[in-house]
Order: sequence, then C-alpha cells, then structure tokens
Amino acid sequence: TDTPRIGDILQKLAPFLKMYGEYVKNFDNAMELVKTWTERSPQFKFIIQDIQKEKVCGNLTLQHHMLEPVQRIPRYEMLLKDYLRKLPQDSLDWKDAEKSLEIISTAASHSNSAIRKMENLKKLLEIYEMLGEEEDIVNPSNELIKEGQILKLAARNTSAQERYLFL
Repeated sequence: TDTPRIGDILQKLAPFLKMYGEYVKNFDNAMELVKTWTERSPQFKFIIQDIQKEKVCGNLTLQHHMLEPVQRIPRYEMLLKDYLRKLPQDSLDWKDAEKSLEIISTAASHSNSAIRKMENLKKLLEIYEMLGEEEDIVNPSNELIKEGQILKLAARNTSAQERYLFL
C-alpha cells in the first residue's frame, strides 16, 4: 500500500518475455508430439492421465497447461492496457506502465512474428517435398508470397497450358 506500482516491475521483467517466441514457435509441434505419443504409447498415456488427476493440475489437461504460456503475453498486454485506462495520468506509475506496455507489445509482435516465420518454413517444406526434394527452397530467408493456378501462353501457337505457380 505504500507504493502501489507495477509498471516499474513489469518494465524490468518485460524483456524476458521475448523468450516466449521460441516456445510459441514450437508449440504446434509439441502438441502434435503429445498427441502422437499418447496414441502410440499406453504407458505415456497412463503417466499423463495420472499426473492430470493430481489436485495441483486443477482437473486440466496437459494441453491446457501447455497453452498457458502462449496466452500469457497477450494477456499481460490486455491487462496493462486496462490498467493504463483506469490509472490517473498524473500517477507515479503512469510512465513506467506505459513503457512496460510498449515493451510487452514488442514481445507480443515478436511472438506473432515467430509464429508466421515457422508457418512459412512449414509451407516451404511442404512445397519442397511436393517438388520431389530436388530444389532446396527451405531457408529462413525465403518467403512464400503467393501460390496458385496460372495459364501459360505458348509463344508460337498462343495455346494455354495450366500451371501451378509458387512465388
């Protein structure tokens, strides 16, 4: 009650939130692995079910707990925006809270960017496999801009041939 501030605390911790980007990038793969091993291994399934029954888990699944970190940054951002709306502008915490929001928003966009990059690499890998793995296009610097059907017009006889283009 002496110093009711959170902006300064969040400002110090906010840079560490960028680490969530790595977690978010690998989230879909981790969920798929849990699903696969739950289906493949009765022993794994039993262990997971046994742990989930514990009181500390609050009757929630492993997948639910795995989702929590993904939701954390957007939740912090939302709560901080709400805090700033209700905080008087002459408050001692205003500038720190505003700076914290800026840093957390950057972490949120970093996390979203990591998701987009991972989705792009997955798509490039799918295309690479479709092309018979002849042309190595899977590279973080490559980006799929557009794909779809096109008509190729022959120069000699102006006949049209359907093609599928990856740009």
